[in-house]
Amino acid sequence: MRDLIDRMGITGASVYNAFGDKRALYRRALAHYLERSFGERVTRLETTLPPRQAIEMFFTEIIDRSMSDSLHRGCMMVNSALEAVPSAPEAQDIIDDFLTRAEGFFHRCVHAGQSDGSITRSQPAEDLGRLLLGILLGVRVLARAKPQRQLLESVVRPVLALLDAGALSRSSAQVHQSFTESQR
Repeated sequence: MRDLIDRMGITGASVYNAFGDKRALYRRALAHYLERSFGERVTRLETTLPPRQAIEMFFTEIIDRSMSDSLHRGCMMVNSALEAVPSAPEAQDIIDDFLTRAEGFFHRCVHAGQSDGSITRSQPAEDLGRLLLGILLGVRVLARAKPQRQLLESVVRPVLALLDAGALSRSSAQVHQSFTESQR
């Protein structure tokens, strides 16, 4: 708290009056991070891109952001889940919200992609959404522990290929079937 107060150039009383204690400040900072870092990205991607592309762009942006972090601080949300929650259980609901929202984003994209034929139906959307959540967490941990673009991209590439597996051939078959039916 002392470092924060010194850097902000305000009194300790001002910080405590505004936020209460340091745990309340931490919760507010974590909730703010969730909205600004994750919430805005998900909203933008879901509203501007087709589902399969939204997933790929999500990971592209995560890797780009990770590589631009010269101090390798990592993701505040993932760091909190791994480090802070045992000593700050009041942050658990924000971590749970993040995990639920991330899984929901992936599930919605996979479900929509399965519906439009751009994502395979070989696995249930729920399972693929959870797999993508696991990949996200793994990428964010690796970005902090071993920040190498090639490594991070090689973790994401196979899961994107899994999403595509069978989707293109099925789409081609559906186009062929539709064309054949229209010729009758």
